[in-house]
Amino acid sequence: MTSLLVAKQYIKNFIGRYEVYLQPLAKFLMAFITLLFVNGATGYMARLNSLAIIFVVALMCSFMPPNFTVIMAGVFVIAHLYTVSMECAVVMLAIFLLMFLLYYRFSPKDTLVILLTPICFILKIPYVIPLTLGLLSTPLSVVSVACGIIVYYSITYITGNVLVLAGMAADDMAVRFRYVIDGVMNNRTMLVMIVAFSATIIVVYLIRRMPIDHCWIIATITGSLVNIMVLLLGDLIWDVTVSVPGAILGTAVSIGLAKVVEFFAFHVDYNRAESVQFEDDEYYYYVKAIPKITMAAPSRTVKRIHSSRRNSTGR
Repeated sequence: MTSLLVAKQYIKNFIGRYEVYLQPLAKFLMAFITLLFVNGATGYMARLNSLAIIFVVALMCSFMPPNFTVIMAGVFVIAHLYTVSMECAVVMLAIFLLMFLLYYRFSPKDTLVILLTPICFILKIPYVIPLTLGLLSTPLSVVSVACGIIVYYSITYITGNVLVLAGMAADDMAVRFRYVIDGVMNNRTMLVMIVAFSATIIVVYLIRRMPIDHCWIIATITGSLVNIMVLLLGDLIWDVTVSVPGAILGTAVSIGLAKVVEFFAFHVDYNRAESVQFEDDEYYYYVKAIPKITMAAPSRTVKRIHSSRRNSTGR
């Protein structure tokens, strides 16, 4: 444990010292990875699949505000879907516009949530998103998570029905619009995921705010159980396509990742907790103080030993 604490302190010192360089690098990597995943999920426009274009756009994102990455990812998605059909691009544009209005109104700082939610779904670890947000954010992050889920399932539905859309007659524009809109809006799996993730975020947030020992661990486990229960209810009531064993395994992996987040963000020593009481002219105060577990990084000193040299006369 001591070595982990020392490594944690090294990482914090390193980030604090080189933050001016690490921040653009992090934005570049986030944009580059996001655009790679977008091209991998769609990839219908050959020009946008070039690594040179992705590199240039990611480089632009590294010098722009974080929300610019979300906008560029949306542009890539719409451009790819326009190659499939204009109706798909228009429907996705409408979804993006509605998403941006809700996102900028309620949680404009959750850029990573919008980007990481679809990526975590592709990587089969989506359940880490609600657990982490419940520990680090507020219930307003429900809006950002819902937007990310809608984007993922909308793209998945459209890409899964490309052949059907391509087989429709060119003059059946209204039919294609109706087909895409009905498929996106009536996706029960998407609705169950939104409800499950929202409930998990709220439960984890409420429990980790309670003045009880080991609140973060209790919140993580309880939130994971709530997530699985909502998914099971959705599977029983609406017969959604949710893999229960996959959900349980993914939740177990997410608990481990949430534990890593807890180590870096909230690592305290409950054995040294103290209860403090004091007062002023109007109130009595009862405060419970729990010290953080910290470990100073060892400083290394180099001593140079110079050997005495004899002069040329042998003295």
